[in-house]
Amino acid sequence: MSLFNTTTGWLTSALAAGSAIALAGRTLREIGKLPLRDRVVIITGGSRGLGLVLAHAFGQRGACLALLARNPQELEHAAEELRAANIPVLPLVCDVRDQKTVQQSIEQVIMHYGRIDVLVNNAGVIQVGPLDHMSTEDFEQAMAVHFWGPLYTTQAALPYLRSRGGGRIVNISSIGGLVAVPHLLPYSASKFALSGLSDGLRAELASDNIRVTSVYPGLMRTGSHLNALFKGQHEAEFAWFAISNAMPFLSTDAPTAARQIVEACQRGDPQLIITPQANLLHLTQTLMPIFCIGN
Repeated sequence: MSLFNTTTGWLTSALAAGSAIALAGRTLREIGKLPLRDRVVIITGGSRGLGLVLAHAFGQRGACLALLARNPQELEHAAEELRAANIPVLPLVCDVRDQKTVQQSIEQVIMHYGRIDVLVNNAGVIQVGPLDHMSTEDFEQAMAVHFWGPLYTTQAALPYLRSRGGGRIVNISSIGGLVAVPHLLPYSASKFALSGLSDGLRAELASDNIRVTSVYPGLMRTGSHLNALFKGQHEAEFAWFAISNAMPFLSTDAPTAARQIVEACQRGDPQLIITPQANLLHLTQTLMPIFCIGN
């Protein structure tokens, strides 16, 4: 038997065994799903895009919401939209890069609702362009929002999650946090950092009945290109990014992604990769990295 056939057979068996174990674990988690009615859910970056769609998805399942975002006007508009749908919401102006402000916001949630059950770290920034046009400040900004922000919110919310006997933390990373993507280096590097933080938190907090879900979306139609920072050949960078995000066969719509995220949160899944293309990219990177981007 050739080495190729032996390797292929081993990989097939390993994938089959892994799939069976994953299915069994998911079935058990379905039994212990977290009900969301009257649960308090904090969403950072909740005033627009995926964050706002997630707010609707959690609210439609009976959750009470606290939205944290930097822009007061966008935040109030989001709150009005949710209230019109009869969803309880507490809007809080908060920059997740500021640890003191984060702590104050979490305390305001406790004063208003008296509890925290779910923390969704969704706030994000995107810088698009070649490395030669990226500054150290671009990397610092990405790390501040994607790594330090989730760490600050988690540290502030942990005592209250523990006092409830457990809860959920959902960290919205990206497929760029599993597979490096060209022209998105600050974004990708900071999302890799968030992935590592999530894995560490999951191990640390399991004994507290706090389940940590890492979410790795592929391309999504959320209008993120409208708020991204483009460098280098601005028009060309904007064009490829906008077109990629808009193509239905390459991307998923935000409501579909939000539904998957909420369900994964309820089950306490350790990981969720969204879109078949993102799953394929991750599988290729894991099993055959020589065929992946840049190799």
